[in-house]
Amino acid sequence: MILRDAYLKKMIDAKDTEFIKVITGVRRSGKSTLLLMFKDYLLNNNVKEENVLTLILNRQFMMI
Repeated sequence: MILRDAYLKKMIDAKDTEFIKVITGVRRSGKSTLLLMFKDYLLNNNVKEENVLTLILNRQFMMI
């Protein structure tokens, strides 16, 4: 995993603002990794796990 400290710091700095955060980038550029790093940051800084929501939306579902 490539650590993206500069981007993670930007996310941490913007954490308690009222603005919606949008993470964009080309495929395989590390967006999901960055979000996992942010999740780890939250869990290591007194945010309870039940207050962190993780959605995996890139799975393909078969419609019957």
